[in-house]
Amino acid sequence: MSPKTIITGIGHFLPPKVVTNFDLEKKMNTSDEWIRQRSGIKERHYVEPGVGSSDLGYEAALRAIEDAKIDKSEIDFIIAATLSPDHYFPGIGVLVQAKLGLSGIGALDVRNQCTGFIYALSAADQYIRNQTYKKILLVAAEVQTSNLDYSDEGRDMAVLFGDGAAAVILEPNEKNDNRGILSTHLFSDGNYASDLWMEKPSPKDNPTFSKELLDTGRFFPKMDGRNVFKNASIKMPEVVQIALKHNNITIEDVDHLIPHQANDRISLMVAKILRIPVEKVIRNIDRIGNTTAASIPIALDESLKKGRIKEGDIVVLTAFGSGYTWGSAVIRF
Repeated sequence: MSPKTIITGIGHFLPPKVVTNFDLEKKMNTSDEWIRQRSGIKERHYVEPGVGSSDLGYEAALRAIEDAKIDKSEIDFIIAATLSPDHYFPGIGVLVQAKLGLSGIGALDVRNQCTGFIYALSAADQYIRNQTYKKILLVAAEVQTSNLDYSDEGRDMAVLFGDGAAAVILEPNEKNDNRGILSTHLFSDGNYASDLWMEKPSPKDNPTFSKELLDTGRFFPKMDGRNVFKNASIKMPEVVQIALKHNNITIEDVDHLIPHQANDRISLMVAKILRIPVEKVIRNIDRIGNTTAASIPIALDESLKKGRIKEGDIVVLTAFGSGYTWGSAVIRF
């Protein structure tokens, strides 16, 4: 029986610039009270011009490598999850690889948006269980704030997002003590893609870039908030229940639930449906905002560093986002 995959190192990085709700009041017709009531967010972090998701991912990777107490040369594969790559192509996996000076090893990019970390975690788990790789660096990094509509028309989305990154080192658990990733569960439904998407630019258009594209603002992300809220509140509890059943455990056995930090109202709704005490739900969206693929590993790193998550704890991760995509993972630490 192949060993389980364990997280041996973790780290995260947030750009220094903090943007409060009061700062956003100066850009658009909104208020601190309006934002907090609808999302639970008080502040978030923004990059400075010229900083990309690969830069944040590199910083997070350095912290994860240090935490794992390994030399970076021991890494034999990289997986990067983001919806906001530095360039149209290539993805950020090879850019993080180059910044680390690890040329030659494989780098895989995962484009599953808010569910990106769980999808990437599932891929890494299969590689390690099948003994394809022994030390995988998984990076989740986002710079969303440079392409948001800060007009009154776009305020519903613009107030939600922040920039940030987190990274983990994944290795086989040779001790065979039942610690590690117990299972991952992935789902999607592309029928709802336009509920949450960035429609343009698109290679379907010829030319792909035009003055009309800029004038119409169709390159800004758009969201049908009502449908996203409704589906997220249903699908995340469902996929958690699937994970619990698969592992023959109950919600009472779960020590911590880390939902994707999309909206605190969604997190609280998920907790209510699952009937898990809110004290077991890890939430940091008030300080960080929605960092898309990076939100779960940032919250995980904070909780581990603070000692909130202890050895032996069962932690369930769940996310829902653009695609639609959704998923869950169960980890025994």
